[in-house]
Amino acid sequence: MSDHRKLAAILAADVVGFSRLAGADEDRTLARLRALRSDLIDPTIAVHQGRVVKRTGDGSLVEFRSVVDAVRCAIEVQRAMVERNAGVPEDRRIVFRIGIHLGDVVEESDGDLMGDGVNIAARLQSVAAPGAICLSEDAYRQVKARLDLSVSDLGSTQLKNIADPMRIYSLQVGAAAGADPAPQPKPAAPAAAAPLSGKPSIAVLPFTNMSGDPEQEYFVDGMVEDIITALSRFNQLAVIARNSTFIYKGRAVDVRQVARELGVRYVLEGGVRKSGNRLRITGQLIDAATGAHLWAERFDGNLQDVFDLQDKITASVVGAIEPTVLKAEIERARRKPTENLDAYDLYLRALPHVYAMRPDENLLGYGLLTKAIELEPTYAPALAHAAWCLEQRLSRAWPAVGADDLGTAVALARRAAAAGSDDPLALVVASFVLVMAGRDYGAGLDGVRRAVERNPGSGQVNFLAGTALVCGGDPEAGLVLAERAMALGPLDPGYFMFLTVAGLAHLFSGRPAKALELAQRSAALNPGWDTPYWALIPACVQLDRLPEAQAALGKFLPLAPGMTVSALRECLPLRDATSRDMILDGFRKAGLPE
Repeated sequence: MSDHRKLAAILAADVVGFSRLAGADEDRTLARLRALRSDLIDPTIAVHQGRVVKRTGDGSLVEFRSVVDAVRCAIEVQRAMVERNAGVPEDRRIVFRIGIHLGDVVEESDGDLMGDGVNIAARLQSVAAPGAICLSEDAYRQVKARLDLSVSDLGSTQLKNIADPMRIYSLQVGAAAGADPAPQPKPAAPAAAAPLSGKPSIAVLPFTNMSGDPEQEYFVDGMVEDIITALSRFNQLAVIARNSTFIYKGRAVDVRQVARELGVRYVLEGGVRKSGNRLRITGQLIDAATGAHLWAERFDGNLQDVFDLQDKITASVVGAIEPTVLKAEIERARRKPTENLDAYDLYLRALPHVYAMRPDENLLGYGLLTKAIELEPTYAPALAHAAWCLEQRLSRAWPAVGADDLGTAVALARRAAAAGSDDPLALVVASFVLVMAGRDYGAGLDGVRRAVERNPGSGQVNFLAGTALVCGGDPEAGLVLAERAMALGPLDPGYFMFLTVAGLAHLFSGRPAKALELAQRSAALNPGWDTPYWALIPACVQLDRLPEAQAALGKFLPLAPGMTVSALRECLPLRDATSRDMILDGFRKAGLPE
């Protein structure tokens, strides 16, 4: 007796080809569908005041109080799916069909809905094209004057198990294939541009305002401008100006075509969704040559302070993009035929070897960098990283490369600092070497501080500057930069080094437990690197965990054959005698011979 009838807007949706997707990889398909529901579908339904009535495998039935809310919700989901499917192989894409009807339903005591209103919505969904939204005539009549829609009239259609034919409409969203959308005038696009030479190049497209609220356009556009400005600070990137990318605003674009028109290798695109006082921003970095997604992330924030949120999003996006673009450029250089190598490509090929922090890899990197310097004697990044290769060897007592590795390292660093004074990365690497190898604390610490001022959004700049400060006698200031590097570069291939530097800063500041935690994480990420043990072993000793210190020494010695306390004293690049003695005392108590 508690059942009652009412008029409701009903949305029915299911996944196109779900059986095929599940048959190919059931676990992954179900995991992706669950993620879509939690990250996209359910929050979007909530924003538009919908209620999920029930789910049947890959299908959903949702009730709305108004057809306008139902259609807005459907549009937002379908637009988001176009973005999420970009770069995904066609046979792995999750694509929805959606049907919407306004009709009479019966609500049962448990909240379930029954009746013709539900049946018609389900049948509309079944005839919708992949990625499209089918509306009944009753639903379309309610929204045609309220929403600016591009629709195709599919005429009178006989739906399965529905007695009378119904007039239905197909709403086009993104790449929906139901019918050709009405032609739209397009802004003039630039002619295909010549690829930008030398540097990796990127275009930041206008982000999509997925909330449907025109009042949020200013925020979305402002955030994109901030990202463009922040990226422009990286001398390693060529960034397309706002005026060139914003001609694509409001257009469904092909990323590869955009890249050809703008002459770029990488494209950053994204969208913004608003729910009450909360915002969710998604971003995707795409390799324009292959269409593959290199990086994707979402950022949640509060609208109470729009400008602070813009700064946080910009810093996060830029911090994630920097190592991702660098990694992609390294892979591109590896694929390039050897007869076409130039100084830039040699430099890129060297970087993985430099970051490996192993003596054999270090030699390979140094060899590539010296070839780059032969081709371009004033190429600051190659000069700086060649100096860093030698600093690595000096700080770990690895076999010498030449007759005077210390003198060569310092000379290369000074050349790099002079040639790359306007390049924050080259400047910070060169200045880092002056501190660690040359013990030139005046010029070195001044240089790393200037590099941070010029590019505070670079994880690598913050890491190297933080290391120089920690080893240069200011562990607390160095810790601030090391932690910023970790926040900016969670995907950075050198993240294990960030952890070690932060661990050393905690050790020198009297926090051995935190130092031990970070050093253990670093050693786990790169078991072939010896430096985490500089913090790990003394921290164990200070915490009265001598057996653990002795076990750690057993792992350290194969990485540093023949190491003794006296040899370690010569290697440690530490300005503060107390900090140096702290490490030496820990190694001595763990059993390292004098």
